[in-house]
Amino acid sequence: MNVPLEDARIAIVGGGPGGLTLARVLHVHGMNAVVYERDASRAARPQGGSLDLRVETGQRALREAGLLEEFLSVARREGQDLRLLEPDGTLLLQEDTADDAPMDRPEIDRADLRDLLIGSIPQDAIVWGRAFERATTLPGGGHRLHFADGGTVDCDLLVGADGGRSRVRPLLTDALPFHAGLNTVESGIPDIDRTHPELAAMVGRGNYWVLGPDRSLTAQRNGDGRVRVHLGFHTPDGWLNGCGIPFDDPKRARVALMELFADWTPQCAALIEACEDPFVPRPITMLPVGLTWTHVPGVTLLGDAAHLMPPVGEGANLAMLDAAELGLALARGRADLATAVRDYETAMFDRAAAAARESVDILKNLMSGARSLLELFQRHAEAR
Repeated sequence: MNVPLEDARIAIVGGGPGGLTLARVLHVHGMNAVVYERDASRAARPQGGSLDLRVETGQRALREAGLLEEFLSVARREGQDLRLLEPDGTLLLQEDTADDAPMDRPEIDRADLRDLLIGSIPQDAIVWGRAFERATTLPGGGHRLHFADGGTVDCDLLVGADGGRSRVRPLLTDALPFHAGLNTVESGIPDIDRTHPELAAMVGRGNYWVLGPDRSLTAQRNGDGRVRVHLGFHTPDGWLNGCGIPFDDPKRARVALMELFADWTPQCAALIEACEDPFVPRPITMLPVGLTWTHVPGVTLLGDAAHLMPPVGEGANLAMLDAAELGLALARGRADLATAVRDYETAMFDRAAAAARESVDILKNLMSGARSLLELFQRHAEAR
């Protein structure tokens, strides 16, 4: 397929940070693309917690999208604060961000980032309520997208930005996510400054991490006044189903989770007890480090669909950088669609492999306890 870039029909499956960033970068360069999102509307569901967008990845992508200044005006510098503790409550590290500190990795709520990106592209560039099911190859090149509502759309380039459980990925590789040895339970404390001021002061303005060799509790301040609480269990695949915690009964689940942290500093049980949001169990999965595929004309992937890795801060940043790099490859393509996509994939494979290796290393240190993570921080500081 040799489609002129300026005439290419580009379909993006998935309206997360990666898919929306790609649509914006293409829009900036005068190219049209349509995002197909399974959510019924932008307000259909909560968007989760907070993201730290880094200068070399997420912020670089926003610069290419012409949105960096808007991002910096709403990002939270103080979200970079960190308190690191051992299970007995010993404080190993406290980093308080100065008011004039560089915005190297400020925090922004996922909902605010999504709103920023959605507001930067034409309304008709997003089609809501279109759940992608599969794609078939067209005789003359390109693909036909099939949606759950029975509708179809033809495109010259299909971009899978549909996350770890991507339905676009099988067009390129049979690789599947596998369990990373970590299971998490997420909840939250709304309006914590009013309802639990003593816990708000304890957590601080950013992140509060209590790490042990078999469990972890992390609390993260969000811009909407909520603190999101994540409980981590270093357990095998399937543990969440067999652990006996009644996640469909919040009161009983809270008691059971508090009991699992009863031998830790009392602050952990206090944070769990204060949670008012549902307790949502999530097994953590990843794709093989260094995953590649043979180029298939008319289709590619970005973000978690291409390189799902442990959630240690790289995921959204890399998805957005992937999007910017793909958008620029298409907008500044040397010859045709296929060449632009190949150029993007070649660079993305190397970038993703390095980030995945680093993410696995960070996860190992997180799962080894607070002192192990502190030593990792110290090694990185000495290497600068």
